[in-house]
Amino acid sequence: MTARRAITFLAIGETIYWAGLYYIFAALLVQWEAAEPWPKTAITAAFTGAILMAAVFAPIAGRLVDNGRGPHILTFGALIAAVLVAILPFAESVWVFGLIWLGVGACLGGCLYETCFALITRTRGDRARRDITLVTLVAGLAGTLSFPLSNTIADAFGWHAATWTMAGLVVFVGVPLVWTASRFLENEYQKANAAEAHEDATTGQTGFSVRGVLKKPAFWFLAIGFAILGGNHGVIINHILPILTDRGLSRDAAVIAASMIGPMQVAGRLAMMAAEKRVSSHGITTACFVGVACAGTALFFSKYSAALVVMFVILQGSGHGVTSIMRPVITKEVLGTRNFGAISGAVAVPYLLSWAMAPVAGSLLWEAGGYDLAIMVVVGLALSGLVLYRLAVRFAP
Repeated sequence: MTARRAITFLAIGETIYWAGLYYIFAALLVQWEAAEPWPKTAITAAFTGAILMAAVFAPIAGRLVDNGRGPHILTFGALIAAVLVAILPFAESVWVFGLIWLGVGACLGGCLYETCFALITRTRGDRARRDITLVTLVAGLAGTLSFPLSNTIADAFGWHAATWTMAGLVVFVGVPLVWTASRFLENEYQKANAAEAHEDATTGQTGFSVRGVLKKPAFWFLAIGFAILGGNHGVIINHILPILTDRGLSRDAAVIAASMIGPMQVAGRLAMMAAEKRVSSHGITTACFVGVACAGTALFFSKYSAALVVMFVILQGSGHGVTSIMRPVITKEVLGTRNFGAISGAVAVPYLLSWAMAPVAGSLLWEAGGYDLAIMVVVGLALSGLVLYRLAVRFAP
């Protein structure tokens, strides 16, 4: 095993995790609506609850990574989540369905990007950004795997078989890959830092409190800045089809435009890799905020020219795609690497809360003033996030 192969294993494993534990909800939503006598609002509320549970457990998972338990939380969290997904067909009511998703959400807080990136940052040091980029490039295809595979199986054998298939992929493919890779990286890190760990144990420098981090203005500027940028994308992506049809696009054209946002995330990450030697991390992150604000502006005026939809798709997709890489990188640069797992988990809480509430916020904005108002608000969010991010850099310890 080499470090490069370990990162490749992590990338494939995370792709399967995202496909089988996260995207499966959106992929099978129509199937559940057709097969079960449950209201759509109740079904979707189950997933909102899952994201909220992920926010609760993300800091705990981060602390476990700091304590050398990253491989355990990454694998056992996914294993339990897969078992829960596999028992979804036995939910006799929407309440049981919702409770199962709460359990899945708690596990997601320990096995998706936040925990994986915390482990990579802890074990790979200055090489972490490159490795995180590789993971996101591959895992960006998770939706491409989940939607067609789960729906093909559901159409042929029912949605029960689809959940069992995706859960099986997680258990028998994703978990072994992630366990093997994460154990290798953690063991190599432990060997390389054995002397430092012994010194900390000798001098008593083992105590750490998140409260100390929470007292730093830079933490709040950074966490809220990234959170409201996540809220921007959450509103857009959850309302993308009605927004585009409201701009005058046909249903088919709106579907095509929406489907291109994912590939643009991958394209943005590739462009970042090409430019990272010439542009600083802070320059790239600033460009993400500006790009997303420009995307919203293009979307607002696309009702006058459909060509602006192309600009919107490119900027929104690439800006959000690169942000997912830069969030852990900037967190490390602004708040330091020591106890990074706990810090990263704390930064993730406002982001996940924002993401969970974004669909409801978009609906409320639409009711208050239509999608014109919603778009103007998300543009304002991106610009406000940029201001907060620059303040975080300014007040960095």
